[in-house]
Amino acid sequence: MKVADIPEIVRLTVPEKILLAEDLWEDINSNESDVPVPPGHKKELDRRLLKYKSNPGNLLSLEQLQERIEARK
Repeated sequence: MKVADIPEIVRLTVPEKILLAEDLWEDINSNESDVPVPPGHKKELDRRLLKYKSNPGNLLSLEQLQERIEARK
């Protein structure tokens, strides 16, 4: 489904579309058990949890994280 398929949405203003998107997201979030988690995402989450559990003190500070993010730009 595309926005262009729903004329009522096409006619909305940008602020109205943002509010609609927020409402849609809240509705999805309220039924999060209905949202399937792709196997690749689950595998990555499991990998990260295992890595954390094997060395829980090996975390980045906020400053270190920000530096890594900036370095990737």
